[in-house]
Amino acid sequence: MPLTAVVMSLMDVLLRVPAVFLMDLSLSWSSSFSSPVHLLNGSSPSPSFRVADTANVTSILSPTTDEAAEWDVSLTNEVLVRVFGVVLAFFMFVLPTEMLVTVYKWLACVGAILGSYWCNTLFLYQAEGKEAEPKDEPPVDAMIPLGNETVHILLQTLFATVFCMVRNDSSDPSRFAVAFFFVLPSAIGNGDLFLQTSVALWVSIAQISYLGFHVLSHWRTLYAITKSAFLRNRAIVRRHGITSLLETEWVRLSVPRVLRLFWLARFCDHVVIQLNATWRRSSAVQPDGGAPLGLRTAEDLVEVVKMPLVMGCDTIVAVLGLTSVVSSVSHHMGRAVQQFLMIQDDEDKSFGTVSAILFFVLALQTGLTGLEPDKRFVRLYRNFCLLFTAILHFVHNTVSPLLLSLSASRNRSVKHHGRALVVCTFLVVFPCWFLYYLWSTHPISTWLLAVSAFSIEVTVKVIISQLIYALFMIDAYRNVFWEGLDDYVYYVRATGSTIEFLFGIFLFFNGAWILLFESGGTIRACMMGIHAYFNIWAQAKKGWKVFVRRRTAVNKINAFPEATTEQLRRLNDVCAICYQDMATARITRCGHYFHALCLRKWLYVQDRCPMCHKALYEMDDDDEDGRRVDILDDDDRDVAVDDLLELEPHEHRD
Repeated sequence: MPLTAVVMSLMDVLLRVPAVFLMDLSLSWSSSFSSPVHLLNGSSPSPSFRVADTANVTSILSPTTDEAAEWDVSLTNEVLVRVFGVVLAFFMFVLPTEMLVTVYKWLACVGAILGSYWCNTLFLYQAEGKEAEPKDEPPVDAMIPLGNETVHILLQTLFATVFCMVRNDSSDPSRFAVAFFFVLPSAIGNGDLFLQTSVALWVSIAQISYLGFHVLSHWRTLYAITKSAFLRNRAIVRRHGITSLLETEWVRLSVPRVLRLFWLARFCDHVVIQLNATWRRSSAVQPDGGAPLGLRTAEDLVEVVKMPLVMGCDTIVAVLGLTSVVSSVSHHMGRAVQQFLMIQDDEDKSFGTVSAILFFVLALQTGLTGLEPDKRFVRLYRNFCLLFTAILHFVHNTVSPLLLSLSASRNRSVKHHGRALVVCTFLVVFPCWFLYYLWSTHPISTWLLAVSAFSIEVTVKVIISQLIYALFMIDAYRNVFWEGLDDYVYYVRATGSTIEFLFGIFLFFNGAWILLFESGGTIRACMMGIHAYFNIWAQAKKGWKVFVRRRTAVNKINAFPEATTEQLRRLNDVCAICYQDMATARITRCGHYFHALCLRKWLYVQDRCPMCHKALYEMDDDDEDGRRVDILDDDDRDVAVDDLLELEPHEHRD
């Protein structure tokens, strides 16, 4: 990608980050109002506050009229501020880049006006030898002597220059006259502080009114742009659906990158604050008043990382940002695994997507944003443990098809086989160590049981995959057709599926216990319903269908006579399904010879002879068209076709 395109893409992301900060601030903003409970107690709101802690429950439930009115007004103001901030941030976020640049230009003008007013006020107060209100302002003049007249004029000139440069409109010469008013308050009044501060205030109001007038004078352009965007989006929805519109806007706005950059900036800000606090504490404990030592202990380092992580998921927008970071990390982990295995697939994209969805659902399910800091850190740690076990499952889903393809294709590359087996070994050893660590450092709990179940399950799945891989490798080096292979593979897979099914039932009851006795909620109940349907009911139904299908096929195969050695010698032919020599065979009603295993897999798909397409057994009147009596659905038919395709490697055997 050209450097110019990279820079423009980065600038587009950077310009949208402040809108996310504004939305986060609006959602987390809380006015300093007190509910009737706290008004009567004279205390501030606390998450741990309970009505039962008060001495007079009756007075709390019946606040006075003035107290109730004050609380209602404060609550209304807070809601209005939040709604306005969210709407404003949303519209800023979705603006095209060109319009977003224009908005920032106008905001820069407003910032120059406010900065000028602030500097004028501080200069006038210091010129009179008084302190500006409020008295607890940080000592900015310690770095910049705002009381110095020369410095003041330079600052006002700087604000005026910024205003003129941003308002670079040759058709509007009045901007120079407005810029002159930046230095006006300090030039008039003859030392009258009240008059000068009043002039500074009214000059700032006049300048902002000037900007507002120019914004309103372009209302036709704003209306045309808004109408054009609305018509374009409506056309996309009508032609391609709302999903296409959402995908287009998702890509145009670079939502994951914006959220990721927002969270990293927020995290770095909290890291700097925590480092500053730690630095001050370490400096205060020096007995000789020497230089601060910074991070002196491991506890200090843990605290520097712990608090930013806790504060990095205290709002829903921050959780979305952390989710984007988790998605990016998982995506790169998936790419690293694929590069190690030397495969190219889009599975690494699903790594990030599924991990992000899982982390966000866990955050909502556990109420992460509403917890106290210490509890939030513990819950975040537990969620990451669950997420990591899920990533181990994703890695197994990547390496398992590779193992089967390597064994079935008779690929003798030691590098490919070795790398796949190394990943499998890691997926067996690491969960065992992980379980040992968790059980030795944590007391037994429902969370620990869930993590243990997921870890043991991935270990079992890897062992099952390795056993099937070993069976296929043994078959690849056999010189004769192995008719028992299909049965062995089925038994191994059935064992693994049964163990996974039992773990699914265990996790369901574990979740039910959490729902009933620990932390309930609508989201948790919905997730349990989804788990019960897909991981228990659907899996049980699928396994039963496979069992019935195999049993039916075996019964049909047993109805065909087995060919004798003399018949096979006279035939002197290969199986028409797998093209392999026949040491044993079954004879159909139409007189054709096939391996029993091959014919059984063929019966999974249809009940007609592969050679002459005649019915292989007597059918009912409803099945005269040759279809199977127990018609397969799409999923079962796909499985049956895969079973037939497993016979293809034998076609090229020496």
